[in-house]
Amino acid sequence: MTTTAHPGTNGRGTADDPDGPGEAGGRAPLRGLVWLVWRQHRLVFGVLLAAAAGGVVWCAVLRGQMAGFIDAHHIAGCSQISLDPRCAHTQDAVTEFRSTYGSALRLIESGLVLLPALTGLFLGAPLIARELEAGTDKLVLTQSVGPLRWLAAKTALPALVVGTAATALSLAFGRLWQVAGDEVSGSYWYSTLGFHSLGPVPVAYSLLALAVGVLAGLLLRRTVLSMGVTLVAMVVVQSAFAQFRPYLLPAVTTEFRNGRPAQLPDDDWLVGQGDYTGSGARLPDSPCDPAPSYEACQRKHDVAGQYMEHHPVSHHWPMAWIEAGIVLAVTAVLTVLAFRVMRRRHG
Repeated sequence: MTTTAHPGTNGRGTADDPDGPGEAGGRAPLRGLVWLVWRQHRLVFGVLLAAAAGGVVWCAVLRGQMAGFIDAHHIAGCSQISLDPRCAHTQDAVTEFRSTYGSALRLIESGLVLLPALTGLFLGAPLIARELEAGTDKLVLTQSVGPLRWLAAKTALPALVVGTAATALSLAFGRLWQVAGDEVSGSYWYSTLGFHSLGPVPVAYSLLALAVGVLAGLLLRRTVLSMGVTLVAMVVVQSAFAQFRPYLLPAVTTEFRNGRPAQLPDDDWLVGQGDYTGSGARLPDSPCDPAPSYEACQRKHDVAGQYMEHHPVSHHWPMAWIEAGIVLAVTAVLTVLAFRVMRRRHG
């Protein structure tokens, strides 16, 4: 009599069991781990992806409305106070534009600035800490799943979801910024909100927050404590980069001789200024105060003019990519540390 072995009776899993071991050597298929991670965190993933989709649509709608207003009033590149003759008599229109769309623009910027902290707080920190605190990691690790493979599955899918959401929002906001950024909106690329909302920067910080949360969870093994440490760490890191940012690229120095108006383009980032003497020496602090004897004071100290150190708008994207590259490098280091901690604890 001929008998047919039923799949699963030999311990290799059934064809209908996505979580069953199915690979040679009794190793669980990666799709089973990914499915498990999706099931565990589908609510957070869904909220994040839905928010990203809503943000993209909102940016597209605002872009159309802002472009129509700017074209109708001929205020492209104009600010409230502009030396460009083309922008004469446009102050009222620029003011109306800012009062109409300024709050929406700042709200989107604020959302992108907060995205990394929220990612680390509600996804990165609980991702591993909750498993360790509840002891559910022991159940998974007894199912022929190696600890490093489990950690890889636990972090890869969240990183993909976070990267996708942040990239979509950043691209959508970048298209909006092309129409309404800098002069006309009064929200410049070098501001804290502007720089953290554009290009690769919000994506890099979001991935960093995820890595910080995972490492904090592995080390602290407590969900609430890991969330607090992650939040503090991201605030410190972003604040530190804000102080370091002007030095990512050498600033351009422009000199204005006495009698020449010292005026930079509205979208240039002024990072330093002072006087310079006839010999070329720079005086960061002017020796002369505005007074009736101001010109005599300048002659006495041989002040030939004023200099300004600034980053032109052409520095924006190189600086953004440099900062994002540094942040991603730190993210990679933290990820490697997390895997080393896991290997040391579980072999």
